[in-house]
Amino acid sequence: MKMCKRKFVALLLVAVSMPTFADSEGGLILGLEAEKKVSKRLDISMEADMRTRNNFKTMDRWGVGLGASYKLLNWLKADAGYKLLDYNFHENITYKTNGLYNHWRPSYWGVKHRFYAGLTGSYKFSNNIKLSLRERWQYTYRPEKTVTRWDFDEEHWEDKVRSGRGHNQLRSRFEISYDKKKALLTPYISIETYHAWAIEKVRYTIGTDIRLTKHHSLNAFYRFQKMHNVDDDDYDPDKHYIGVGYKFKF
Repeated sequence: MKMCKRKFVALLLVAVSMPTFADSEGGLILGLEAEKKVSKRLDISMEADMRTRNNFKTMDRWGVGLGASYKLLNWLKADAGYKLLDYNFHENITYKTNGLYNHWRPSYWGVKHRFYAGLTGSYKFSNNIKLSLRERWQYTYRPEKTVTRWDFDEEHWEDKVRSGRGHNQLRSRFEISYDKKKALLTPYISIETYHAWAIEKVRYTIGTDIRLTKHHSLNAFYRFQKMHNVDDDDYDPDKHYIGVGYKFKF
C-alpha cells in the first residue's frame, strides 16, 4: 500500500508539472518607469515591473531598479543600472540513475541581484525609419537559500541548501522603429539574443509607444520568447507575453 501511495504521489506531481516543460505558455508583463533629465546628455530612471506565467495564472516575478544613461555622441548612448528581482522559482523533480523519483522541490520565492551596462548605437533616416543596435552585459546573482523538498525514499520533508550562483550574459538587440517627432504612435519591431558561450534565449517583440502628453507615454507589445541551451535547474518554457508599460518623464 505504501509503495502504491508513493507512486501515485509521484505520478500526480509529474502530471501537474508536465505542461510547464512540454509546451509554450502565456504571460503578462506590466511596467512603470520614471525618468529625469539631469542634463542635456544625462538621464536617470527608476522602474518597477511584474510578470506572470503559466497562462497568466501564476505570479512569476517582481522587480525594481535604478538606472542611468549618458549620450556619448549624437548616435551613441551608454547606460548602466541595478535591479532587485523577487523571483518565483519553478518546482523541480530529481531522479535516481535507475529512473525512479528521488526528490521533489516545490516552487518558492527568492531574490536575485542584477547589474548591467551597455552601449546603444542608432541611425535615423530622413523618412523617420530608425535603426538601433544595443549590446548589454548583465550579471545576475542568486544568493544561497535553504528550501524544503520531499524525499520519496524516506517519505519526509527535508531542508536543502541551494548554493549561491552568478551568471554572466551578453544581450544583443536589433530594433527597427518608425520614430516621427511628436507622433501619437511609434511602432517598432525587435529581436534580442541572450549569449553565455551559446545562445540561451531569443526574444521577438512587436509593439508601439503611445505618446499621451509631453510627459506621459504608454508602451504596448507582444513578445515571443524562445529558450535554448538552458540548464535543467533554470529551465523555462517558451513564452508568449502581452505587455503594457507606463512612463513618466520629468
